[in-house]
Amino acid sequence: MIKIAFLIAALFGLYSFSKAQLIRYPISLPYVGVTAYSTQQLDPLSFTGNPAALASIKNGGLGIYGERRFMLSALSYYTAAANLNSPIGKMGLSFQYGGYKNFSENKIGLAYAKALGSTVDIGLQFNYYTYRIPAYMSKSSFTATLSAILHLSERLHSGISIFNPVSRKNQKTNPLGIAAEKQAWLYKIGMGYDASSEFYCSAEVMKEEDRPVNITAAIQYRFLKRIFCRAGILTESGTCYLGLGFGLGKMRLDISGSYHPQVGISPGILLVSQWEK
Repeated sequence: MIKIAFLIAALFGLYSFSKAQLIRYPISLPYVGVTAYSTQQLDPLSFTGNPAALASIKNGGLGIYGERRFMLSALSYYTAAANLNSPIGKMGLSFQYGGYKNFSENKIGLAYAKALGSTVDIGLQFNYYTYRIPAYMSKSSFTATLSAILHLSERLHSGISIFNPVSRKNQKTNPLGIAAEKQAWLYKIGMGYDASSEFYCSAEVMKEEDRPVNITAAIQYRFLKRIFCRAGILTESGTCYLGLGFGLGKMRLDISGSYHPQVGISPGILLVSQWEK
């Protein structure tokens, strides 16, 4: 079963290269950024879903997330994000890593967000992406993400995010003269509803270049003061995910997992820490 799962994952990767797509998502990526369209459920990783969410995060903090895709160490994925307040706006730094010693991908993002009055937040993030195959090739590129969140009411929020609006090709950094690859654009439109301080739901439509439309939906419910659950689904692959969060003082520990109908389970763990303003 493990060999079959690895083969399928490898085929997915080859398909991505054939389409020149250089965007990689962990199976549970919506889990870490699902609260981007909220004002009551934000945490240090929320802006990974939409950089403009930084403007509504009141306190600085740090979040770390790890996922073992399909239970295979070679397909592990890690992300870390930190945010802080500054006199000119909110700043955020994120780092993503996926792969293993024979193939790895990295993305570093520097984000900035600012509130334009009480109804509109805007965000901008610069990304540096690299992927590396030892003794074969190493490529890198710079991209940007433009985003905005509109607060339709105290509880209802919507937003848009555009990744790589100006299509660019990766730099040639290998001695074989392999043609540069085009990095895909990605558009996302989302909406979130804070029904109460205990219940939140959201939905997002994503369209990546040369790929079908993907819709994600999620809910979060806090049934005890320091315990909540979060669940969601991705329509493109039929993947569903579930997580439980436990408050530990100013820290929070989440245990999550997702299930893909063909290749199985991907467990994950998240730790966040927030400090006072």
